[in-house]
Amino acid sequence: MSATANVTKADFYEVLQVSRDASDQELKASYRRLAMQYHPDRNPNNPAAEEKFKACSEAYQVLSDAEKRAAYDRYGHAAFQGGGAAGGNPFAGAQGFQGDLGDIFGDLFGEMFNMGGDGGRRASRVQRGRDLRYDLTVEFEEAAFGVEKKIEIRRMEACEDCRGTGSAKGKAPATCTGCGGRGQVRFQQGFFSVAKTCGRCNGTGTTISDPCMVCRGEGLQAKKHEILVKVPAGVEQDTRIRYQGEGEGGRFGGPAGDLYVVLSVKAHRFFEREGDDLHCVLPVSFPQAALGTELQIETLEGMAMIKIPEGTQSGREFKLRGKGVPHLNSHGKGDLIVEVRVATPSKLSKAQRELLRELSETLAVENTPTNRGLFEKMKEIFS
Repeated sequence: MSATANVTKADFYEVLQVSRDASDQELKASYRRLAMQYHPDRNPNNPAAEEKFKACSEAYQVLSDAEKRAAYDRYGHAAFQGGGAAGGNPFAGAQGFQGDLGDIFGDLFGEMFNMGGDGGRRASRVQRGRDLRYDLTVEFEEAAFGVEKKIEIRRMEACEDCRGTGSAKGKAPATCTGCGGRGQVRFQQGFFSVAKTCGRCNGTGTTISDPCMVCRGEGLQAKKHEILVKVPAGVEQDTRIRYQGEGEGGRFGGPAGDLYVVLSVKAHRFFEREGDDLHCVLPVSFPQAALGTELQIETLEGMAMIKIPEGTQSGREFKLRGKGVPHLNSHGKGDLIVEVRVATPSKLSKAQRELLRELSETLAVENTPTNRGLFEKMKEIFS
C-alpha cells in the first residue's frame, strides 16, 4: 500500500517576502526584486530558480488583484482549488497579467529586453529636436546694464520641400512591412512575450521608398536663423539664457529643442566684481594721504567725488553706496569699494630729496621690528 504525499503549498505572502498588511506598492516592489533575481534568463539551466520565479509570479497574480487577495486572506489556497491560480500555472488567464508587465518591471526589464509598457501599440515617430548652445561675449558694462544683441545660428529645421516627412513631395511614407506599422516586433523570451524595436523602420512604423531630394529623407535641412538676445542688467560670467523652441527642429512634427545662450563677460580695465559690488584700487601720494584731499574717481555711471581724510593709511577702504552693479531682476545696486594705497615715488628730484630729508627729521619713527598686531596699533596712533 503506497502512502500519499501531503504537500503543503507555500504561503503567498512568504513567497513574496512581505507582511500580510503590505501595500500594493510594497507587493509590486518585492515582486520586481524577486523576479529579477530568479528570472530564467538570468539563471539558465537552473530549475530551482525557475520554480521560484513561477511561485513569485503566481503569488503576485493573486495578491495584486483586490478580489483574489480578499478571497485568499479568508480561505487561503482553498479559494482557488479546482482551477484558477492554484492550478500550477502562474499564467492561467494570463492575458490580464501580461498587460501589467511593462508597469511592473519598468526600467529594470526594459533595458534587458527593450520591453515597453505600451502593449505593442504603434511607436511614435515624433522626435524632439536637439538643444543648441551659443557662446556670446559681452563687455563688462553691457553685462552690468543690459544690452540687446542679434546673433545668427545655424540649425536644422523641418524641410520645406517635403514638410518634414522625409518622403518625396506628394508621396506619403509607406507602412513598414516588418512590423505592420507598430514600430515593434514581438518574440517569446522565456516566459515573456517581449517587444523589440523594428530594425527595418527603426521604430517609426513607416518606411520611405522615395526619399526627398532636398533633405535626403531626413525631414530636416540646415538653415540660418537670426535671434535677438536680450541680456538683462546684472548678469555674470557663465549666465545661461534659455530660448524655448529656438533649438533644432523636431522630426516628424516633433517639438523643437531649446537654445541656450551662455554669456562670457570681458574683464574691466580696473574694476573687479564680487557679487554686485565693485572693487578698485586708488593710488594717492604721501602728502595727499597725510594732509587729506578730495579726488574724482571713475564709476560705471560717470565721475564721482571721494573724500580722503587727513592721516589716511594705505589699505583703507571707502564705500560709495549704489555705485556698483544693478541687482539681477530686482531693484537697487551694489556698492563701489575703493581701496586707497599710498604710492611711494621711485624717482625724486634734488629739491624733492632735500624737502623729504627735512620732513623726515620731524617725523622720526623708531625702526624696530614688531608683530603685525602692534603695527596696526601704531597706525591707529598716527592716524
